Amino acid sequence: MKKILWILFLIILGSLGFGFYYKNFIDYNIGEKIIGFSVFGGVFIYLPLFLYHRWKGKNLKDYTLSEENLKKMRDKI
Repeated sequence: MKKILWILFLIILGSLGFGFYYKNFIDYNIGEKIIGFSVFGGVFIYLPLFLYHRWKGKNLKDYTLSEENLKKMRDKI
């Protein structure tokens, strides 16, 4: 999964760079579309995969503010 995320990140970063190049030197409208699809892919494809990879195996209860966790924080002070 780590290699897939790394390759996908490089593809999105490369397409962003290509979009900016295409926008400035060849055709403005097509360059904007390339940039837009790159951002779309980054937000709706890469980000959920990345979050799933980072949160896999972790307990959400440890990161939420519940009465139990607030009590633990108060006891540490």
